[in-house]
Amino acid sequence: MTPIDYARARELMVEQQVRPWDVLDLRVLDLLARMPREAFVPEACRALAYADLPLPIGHGEVMFKPVVEGRALQALALEPGDSVLDIGTGTGYLAACMGRLAREVTSIELHDDLAVAARARLADNGFGDNVNVLIADALSYAPGREFDAICVGGAVDEIPARFVQWLRPGGRLFAVRGRAPAMEAVLLRRTGEGAGDVAVESLFETDMPYLAGFAPVPSFDW
Repeated sequence: MTPIDYARARELMVEQQVRPWDVLDLRVLDLLARMPREAFVPEACRALAYADLPLPIGHGEVMFKPVVEGRALQALALEPGDSVLDIGTGTGYLAACMGRLAREVTSIELHDDLAVAARARLADNGFGDNVNVLIADALSYAPGREFDAICVGGAVDEIPARFVQWLRPGGRLFAVRGRAPAMEAVLLRRTGEGAGDVAVESLFETDMPYLAGFAPVPSFDW
């Protein structure tokens, strides 16, 4: 079997998938062109590391498609001094990307096995210096601080008020909200100190599994 040329696959991913999906931020494009995505993909899916697909990672969760990762990174517009909260570590790939663009990343993961594996991948590939992976449930997590940016790694029915409260005024939050099959990726900005001081920008439509604990409450017809 011919070995996969991952460098070439990475180049094609950027030029044929990510850039045509309106990701034009040169910092993001350069980052994705250099970041070894194959190192963060589960072994069984490694040959599909640069495919235009969401990849299963266990527990009913998926790794974002590359185009969604690119749009999320572009929308958050991370600066070198930013502190970031990553909700749903998954494989650790997006946390690694954000760690290259921001000062620090706190990444929380509900599932112990995913968190342990992500820590190992980050350390093995030299991305662990400013990325801290914690085992925590977003439903009960209490960071005790505010962040410049938050990335939500799974869909939510509605953006929880507690997530907004973790943002500094001027902070940005990327999330996918709504109900399948037509969910909406949005960028929320906190414009002031009040709970309602937010502005929401619609980015694109997509569909993905819900973050654990944030699916719609089932309704019953009597």
